[in-house]
Amino acid sequence: MAIILSMPDPIAFRIFGLEIRWYGVIIAAAIVLGMIIALNRAKKRGMDTDVVLDVLLLAIPLAIIGARAAYVFSHFEYYGQNPLSIFAFREGGLAIHGGIAGGIAGIIIMCKIKKQNAWIVADLVAPSLILGQAIGRWGNYFNMEVYGTQTTLPWAISVADPALGIIQVHPLFLYESLWNSAGFVLLLCYDKYLKKNNGETICLYLVFYSIGRFMIEFLRTDHVYIFGTISLAQFISALLAIVGAAILIFIRRRTVQEK
Repeated sequence: MAIILSMPDPIAFRIFGLEIRWYGVIIAAAIVLGMIIALNRAKKRGMDTDVVLDVLLLAIPLAIIGARAAYVFSHFEYYGQNPLSIFAFREGGLAIHGGIAGGIAGIIIMCKIKKQNAWIVADLVAPSLILGQAIGRWGNYFNMEVYGTQTTLPWAISVADPALGIIQVHPLFLYESLWNSAGFVLLLCYDKYLKKNNGETICLYLVFYSIGRFMIEFLRTDHVYIFGTISLAQFISALLAIVGAAILIFIRRRTVQEK
């Protein structure tokens, strides 16, 4: 018997008639919690928290812009006809891979300005990043996004399909949230006990997240295919996993650890 979840109300509350959606509330909470964890870790390591905050204040907006730009690009047929919808962030529509690119760009740019080692800062924020993704996926639930193919598994959720009515499907947002939560614990433990050189933790993040995303994509129904049954997200995930693994192996073989 499937777990029956009622269709959630996407509206969290209203302020002077303005609807505030759960999607935005959850994303904001994920960002704030991620920042708190990153700054706390920086303080424990004796890093300049003001510098880390400056990095985050550039990386986070660029990550959001990158995530939105990637989503719009992959749904250009719709947004080309509805250009004003591009700015409707509160309705959802963020592509994680674009967010990763924007966030990394922000880290590199600000670290260059502040004359900081970008690898050190990237390792610092990697656990916060994957935890933010774990939390953020619940915003997809309230927007009724990121669910998969039909299934009879006990943990299926019920959703409304325009053609089929109420159907039971894979809760992909939950799968990815659980995967990323496990990744948060993994990255914290690796960074504390196993890391030898700077840059390893962010590379492990790329590998771990990409493997999970690649596998979960097989169950999605809103693919943008590029090679037969391989989706664009799977192609990017595979590329990131390979690049992350290659750099991680290279870094692990260093004999001198950067300080």
